[in-house]
Amino acid sequence: MTSLTSHGWNTHFEQYFHTYQTQGLEAGRVTAIEGFRHKLVTENGQVDATLSGALVNGLDNWELPKVGDWVAFKSYDQEGIIIAVLPRLNELSRKLPGRSTEKQVIATNIDVAFIVQGLDRDFNPMRMQRYIVQIMQCNIRPVVLLNKQDLVEDPERFRQEVTALGYECPVLLLSATGHEGLQEWAAEHLHPGETYVLIGSSGVGKSTLVNALLGYRLQEEGDVSDFNQKGKHTTVSRNLVMLPSGAMLIDSPGMREFGVTLDSDDQSLNYHPLLAALAAKCRFHDCTHQHEPGCAVVASVHSGELPREVYNSYLKISREQAHYQTGSVERKRTERQFGKMAKQVFQYRKHRKY
Repeated sequence: MTSLTSHGWNTHFEQYFHTYQTQGLEAGRVTAIEGFRHKLVTENGQVDATLSGALVNGLDNWELPKVGDWVAFKSYDQEGIIIAVLPRLNELSRKLPGRSTEKQVIATNIDVAFIVQGLDRDFNPMRMQRYIVQIMQCNIRPVVLLNKQDLVEDPERFRQEVTALGYECPVLLLSATGHEGLQEWAAEHLHPGETYVLIGSSGVGKSTLVNALLGYRLQEEGDVSDFNQKGKHTTVSRNLVMLPSGAMLIDSPGMREFGVTLDSDDQSLNYHPLLAALAAKCRFHDCTHQHEPGCAVVASVHSGELPREVYNSYLKISREQAHYQTGSVERKRTERQFGKMAKQVFQYRKHRKY
């Protein structure tokens, strides 16, 4: 028998599962998705399951089961059919790459997201800020991992550069290949029964970290491409694995785009602490921090108090946020129109005499 509690089951999921339990369904957590096959961990061990037709036809893609989800399923001929997805505690998402304004859910029910950057060539504070902003708005705790500290002369300088962004999240230095700082990180930040996810670009060492923590090779460790000096994709799918410590870890493929999915802008400055502190001094409470007179943010940029790259990053994320919100509103309007039209067609067919 497998203890569901050790895999993250708690009272939140218990209360929503009660109705399905009375229907004779079982609970399981998605640990991997391979095509149409969903790998589940259940009280009776591992189960392969597929989606019911009602789920496939009735939900948007981001609502379908993802790695980390808890689902209600029905056993059938040594396999399972997933009937429902239990309400999520949170979901790690991003805007789909390209010009799309749709949301892509990467993993769900996460306690902490580890943002991994390599100090050899991948280090980019503004990309780091984008990750932190998106993770925070997903209601997930961010922790920064600066990997490959053994490849630079002064790794502390990089750590201080991230800390200077003003976010109150841990910034840790380690080296996965030499295991330098690895055990300290694992002992302090990987707790039994909690779920963690590793995110970052290709080649930053995520797979190396997973393999080192597991003690065996789950994913192949890739090299740097000779063509563009960027990391090769070594992880091609997401897997939730149980570490020897009892913590659960999700590795994810490298992502070169990590678009924000902020649905509202009323608290957007909460994700930009350096600007939030300055904004309180602006002349107008609804200042956009771009062209208004008496803007303390713009004045700080001109004086050099606020780094221009941080300000430009804020403007870029704000534009993306506005684009995403506009697309989200348009999608909802289209869905309402389609729903209204479908209802009219149904009523027409119902009352039409043949």
